[in-house]
Amino acid sequence: MSRPTRRQVLHGSAAALAGAALAAPVAFADTAAARPADGHGQAAGDGPSGGHEMPEPFDEMYEGRHIEGWPADEEGGQNGGHNSSGAHAGHQAGPHDGMDFVVRIDNDDLHVMRNADGTWISLVNHYETFTTPRALARAAVRELQGADLVPVVTG
Repeated sequence: MSRPTRRQVLHGSAAALAGAALAAPVAFADTAAARPADGHGQAAGDGPSGGHEMPEPFDEMYEGRHIEGWPADEEGGQNGGHNSSGAHAGHQAGPHDGMDFVVRIDNDDLHVMRNADGTWISLVNHYETFTTPRALARAAVRELQGADLVPVVTG
C-alpha cells in the first residue's frame, strides 16, 4: 500500500473543511443562540407549531407614529370603522383580501405576509422576520425614519 501524497491529503482536508462549513449552519440553526432577540425570529421555547396562532390586535403610538393591527377577518378592525372605504359592505374586493392580518402606520396600510414558519415580513422589512405584527410595525416605523408609507397599488 502506498502512502498518500501531500496533494491528496490537502485535497481531502479541504473537502472535509468545506463539508463542515456547509453543515454548521444547519446544526446551529435550532439553538437558542441562533434565534435573534428583540422580536425577530422565533421566540425561545416555540416549537414547530409556535407562532401559528393569530396575534393579538394592537393600537398604540410608537415613536410618534400611530400603529395598529388586527386580524383581517374582523370586519372593520378592532375599533370599528378601520376600513372606512366600505370595501367589506357587500364584500367587494378590498385592500385586505388575501391578508391574514392588517397593519397600519398613521392610517396607511403596511402590506404584511406570514411565512410558513409563523414569522412575519413586510414590504418595508422584507428581509427581516418578526414574531408578531406589532414587532414588525415597530421595526417599519424605525426603518421609515419619519417618511410616509407609500401605498401598494396592485392590478
